Amino acid sequence: MKRIAFLGCLALACCGKKPAGQAVYGPNCGICHHGGSGMPGETPPLVGRVDFIAQTPEGRHYLANVLLNGLRGRFTTQGYRYNYSMPAYRDRLTDQQIADTLNWLIARGNIKPSPTITPAEVTSARAQQGDPAASYQERQLLEQKQPLFPKSMTFPQS
Repeated sequence: MKRIAFLGCLALACCGKKPAGQAVYGPNCGICHHGGSGMPGETPPLVGRVDFIAQTPEGRHYLANVLLNGLRGRFTTQGYRYNYSMPAYRDRLTDQQIADTLNWLIARGNIKPSPTITPAEVTSARAQQGDPAASYQERQLLEQKQPLFPKSMTFPQS
């Protein structure tokens, strides 16, 4: 009986509360992006990429816009081509939930200390109307300034 009680306590200790961003990510983003590694050629990876993008105010604005407005278009990242369409979460997630989700992904990347996105930055992005095509155009402009993923970096396995 003591062994069963011990195993029960151990199971509960291992199943602690998930970080807020992970809890939002799972049912909203995880269905396509899986644990953050995506599927080459089908769904782009996030872990090891969003942290790099989030280093600049323009990058953080773009990431907020993608979650708020979705993304649709063709692009290449880490040698894989994508013709991607992602839904908008503007009407599904709060600014805090979007910031938490992005920050959870950012913290899992290679950039240390990790950049962060504030709910206020998401609120600012939300004040502007957008759509998946506008997010794609913003991505193209950002990519012209600086690659959204450096060729020298590799994605962590998740």
